[in-house]
Amino acid sequence: MKGEFNGLLKAIRQAKGLKIKEVSFISKIDQALISKYETGSRIPTEDHLQALASAYQVELGILRNPFIAEKIYNLVRYEQDLDSIWALAETRIEYLKRSDRSGSFDLPEKIRLRLLKLDHLNLEYKRLQKQQNTQREKTQKYFALNYTYESNKIEGNTMTLQETMLVINEGITISGKSVREHLEAINHSEAIELLFDFVQRHQRFDERTLLQLHGMILRGIDRQNAGSYRRNNVRILGSSHTSPEPYLVPKLMEDYFHFYETNVMRIHPVILAAEMHERLVTIHPFIDGNGRTSRLVMNLILMMNEYPIAILKGDQDSRLSYFKALEQVQIDANPIPFYQLIIDRLEATLLEYIELLRTK
Repeated sequence: MKGEFNGLLKAIRQAKGLKIKEVSFISKIDQALISKYETGSRIPTEDHLQALASAYQVELGILRNPFIAEKIYNLVRYEQDLDSIWALAETRIEYLKRSDRSGSFDLPEKIRLRLLKLDHLNLEYKRLQKQQNTQREKTQKYFALNYTYESNKIEGNTMTLQETMLVINEGITISGKSVREHLEAINHSEAIELLFDFVQRHQRFDERTLLQLHGMILRGIDRQNAGSYRRNNVRILGSSHTSPEPYLVPKLMEDYFHFYETNVMRIHPVILAAEMHERLVTIHPFIDGNGRTSRLVMNLILMMNEYPIAILKGDQDSRLSYFKALEQVQIDANPIPFYQLIIDRLEATLLEYIELLRTK
């Protein structure tokens, strides 16, 4: 079936006065493929789309929108229940439209007041840290251990806090626990050390940093996918949110880092940390380890702004509250409950840090 995209390709070529063989020479794409693209029997790859835009000397955006529309058409053309599919797609598209909140962080007063309180607590935390240099390392290890335990517990790891400590600090193997659970504890602990190293070296948060963290989380667990974006569809168990198709992930991640660079100096660092956490979970760019990696990203941004880590709890009630808050952003485009959750947990960490440092 001839559609808008393939008709556009042919129309642009003819308007440029080019023959297929000339386009093939310029773009390095086989003539037969270009012919199939123009008849609609094939659609280009991303690389070929860029090569054609370059050959025709047109902006990529002119080809990209009808290209995406054609991919969607081919995806659903043989499906029976198109009405249901379209209803779900409309919900997802509406989320994507509303999720670009980069220029509109008009926070409610209750959130602004909570952030002000956090800033005051953080000043006290930093003051006490400077006075307690000898205890700082012990305190950091205490919170790092708790963070590893709770973050893994959210994802279903069954080790207790004491077992997690024995695996990380003593290298002890826990009877009845899987190899994966042991690796999850060790990997997460070393990923936190990587956070401290990033902060000490003033490493910027970018794609390389993100992939390093994810590679650490899946090290020894999934060598093929560690530190790489997914190439398959994934389904988030127990969630109404549907993850984007894998071919959309590279562009979504490009937008993700653009959002960070645009807003790193514009919005409160706690809100930025929460946003980068939620946006990564929503894109779900990895086949596994998305939750742990998203929480590490959040805490890296907090640490880069001289806050302590925020520890999200893994008990059943806390876990449910966490997932519900995420869904309110993903489904209803309402980030406020998620902001409140992150603020609550960061405040709890700050208060505990301050109490521990005061008693040393």
